[in-house]
Amino acid sequence: MKKNNSLLLLTLAGTLLVSSCTNDSSSDLVGNNDFDNVTYTNTIKSIIDNNCISCHAATPINGAPMSLTTYENVKQAVQERGLLDRISRAQGAPGMMPSGGTRLPQSLIDLVFEWNAQGLNE
Repeated sequence: MKKNNSLLLLTLAGTLLVSSCTNDSSSDLVGNNDFDNVTYTNTIKSIIDNNCISCHAATPINGAPMSLTTYENVKQAVQERGLLDRISRAQGAPGMMPSGGTRLPQSLIDLVFEWNAQGLNE
């Protein structure tokens, strides 16, 4: 009987734990991004700095053709150098960026696309 009570208590505790972990709105989600005002300064710079600068530094390395260290560099890469295409390619596809790395999470790719759609604001 004691074993059954312990099992019942564990089941109840597990149920309480699982049922208490909910999100009632998207604003509660960790990493939720505001697509209303995506700018280079508040959003895109950190994506580039964390994922691209290791090769696309002030002096590019590892075969990177250009620097992505400034707003103007990144804007030009979107408008004229196919950055959106390159970050959107499937993992391991030829030309996928970051080269030799893991494809960016779709949420970050979506932010770069939204930045473009909003006019590439600084």
